[in-house]
Amino acid sequence: MWSTAAASSHTTRSFMLRIGRSSPFQKCATALGEGGIQKHIVVANEFSVRWHGGPTADANAQVVKMTFRIPTGKGEHENKEVDAKVGTSLLQLAQANDIDLEGACEGVCACSTCHIILAEDLYDALPEASEDEEDMLDMAFGLTATSRLGCQITVTPEMDGQILEVPGATRNFYVDGHKPKPH
Repeated sequence: MWSTAAASSHTTRSFMLRIGRSSPFQKCATALGEGGIQKHIVVANEFSVRWHGGPTADANAQVVKMTFRIPTGKGEHENKEVDAKVGTSLLQLAQANDIDLEGACEGVCACSTCHIILAEDLYDALPEASEDEEDMLDMAFGLTATSRLGCQITVTPEMDGQILEVPGATRNFYVDGHKPKPH
């Protein structure tokens, strides 16, 4: 059965949704998006939709500059400036630029391995974290007052010039060392 639904992560997307098997915790679904393209998503509850792998940025999306502050060991850091397409998640951005941000759950807010530390002004400008994101952040290594999950933050034009800090470690309850590759 197809029904109309909408997802929001700074922008609203309309799509047709077909609900599949359900469990007490979540429902799997297939979304029929623009141009008839099907995407697999997770419906956590009636109010939130999680795109498997994260949002898809428009090919002609605006590009902004962002910098990842990456730990190199012994308290030292390296800065890596990257081009960020508006509409991508911070997890997708990191993985596309070979930055070690794991994302063990592949961007569906089911782990804390894409934990990232934001500048206070950026943190304050973002919508509040969902209850699901806060639950996952509780498991993050090195949690700070401005911690968020990279899979839950979508790049906006206002993020131009921001610095994102990658923590020195993660907690992966799946298996230590497992790093999924985006597909």
